[in-house]
Amino acid sequence: MTRRLYAAATLALAMSTVPTTAAEAAGHGHTHGARAPFTLAVYGDAPYGTSPTDTAEFQATPAFIAHVNADPDVSTVIHVGDIHSGKQYCTAAYDRSIAALWKTFADPLVYTPGDNEWADCHKPGEGGGKYDPATGQVDPVLDPATGQPVDYASGNPVANLDLVRRTFFPAPGRTLGSGTLRVLSQAQLPNRAHPEDAEYVENVLWVKNGTLFVTINVPGGSNNDADPWYGAPTASQAQLDEAARRTAADLRWLDTAFAFARTGGISSVVVSTQADMWDVDGKTAAHLAGYEPIVASLASHTTAFGKPVLLLVGDSHVYRSDNPLTQGAPCTGDEGVCAHDAWTSHPAYDVPNFHRIVVHGSTVPLEWLKLTATPGAHHPTTDTSFGPFTWTRITRS
Repeated sequence: MTRRLYAAATLALAMSTVPTTAAEAAGHGHTHGARAPFTLAVYGDAPYGTSPTDTAEFQATPAFIAHVNADPDVSTVIHVGDIHSGKQYCTAAYDRSIAALWKTFADPLVYTPGDNEWADCHKPGEGGGKYDPATGQVDPVLDPATGQPVDYASGNPVANLDLVRRTFFPAPGRTLGSGTLRVLSQAQLPNRAHPEDAEYVENVLWVKNGTLFVTINVPGGSNNDADPWYGAPTASQAQLDEAARRTAADLRWLDTAFAFARTGGISSVVVSTQADMWDVDGKTAAHLAGYEPIVASLASHTTAFGKPVLLLVGDSHVYRSDNPLTQGAPCTGDEGVCAHDAWTSHPAYDVPNFHRIVVHGSTVPLEWLKLTATPGAHHPTTDTSFGPFTWTRITRS
């Protein structure tokens, strides 16, 4: 079955679920009515640490959550992935500690996983291990006190993604934080041609006051396909299969989301994922080739939709606001970030109704983006506005 046919086949089920979700979402928070403005708090790459024992950002998180909770405008929180740094271990205990912190959010929280909590767990710096060419085996990083691997499943990425799903997505369609927002999960849409899509409980969509939100699991780095696990000479079949299956499921989920958006009543779309798919991070553009199917899908769907599409990502840590699908589009950002990442890291596109925000992360004080959607608004594209969206960067001093 083609992606287009799959989208058509599942659209009826999506439509039977999403309007209920939209009605519930419209009644949550501090404004009411289908055309009322609403506000979200967006953050990611937090809490970070510079070593397995650096907990400064973790310790600052309760006050950060209280700060977000105290804002009367916020009705939903989005976390765009990376719950720890690439210098911290991947353990079940740590994942549970983040889940416990997130329960204190007064508003519902929607989370999309980042590479550091699963795709990169194989790396020695995250407690995984190192491939030994002499034996063809992996030497795991061991805890000197116990002699056991420090990482869950010795850092195996697939096992750690399963751990993330069990910890943060125990029930399809339920959110974190207050848990009061119901969403539609890809796991809830049966697909006879692709039964594996039932695994992707983390891919969700929901509607609020005419804006459709959709998350897709796209991890930073290289979409888990250009950095062989454990530093082996080549990627294993397990790694290749993981990247191919997840990317295909992501594409089908984008097809479903935009098919619904084009049926009417949707005035804008917000896509949330972890990967900054244009961030070469000192590598060649070929390192980003695994993202091209996602980029091409976003470009095609955004063009066909013809209305504002906003992409929220983390991954590269430094705040940036621009349109990477239009050459020469204005860019605003910190630390000279607009001079990085050549526009040619993906083939040329020209999609003016698209905008990207990279939320700032991995620093103290913790920062969040206060994002407001005003249905029916047509703001010019500036450093703080795009279509129905306006935003402000907030730090807790």
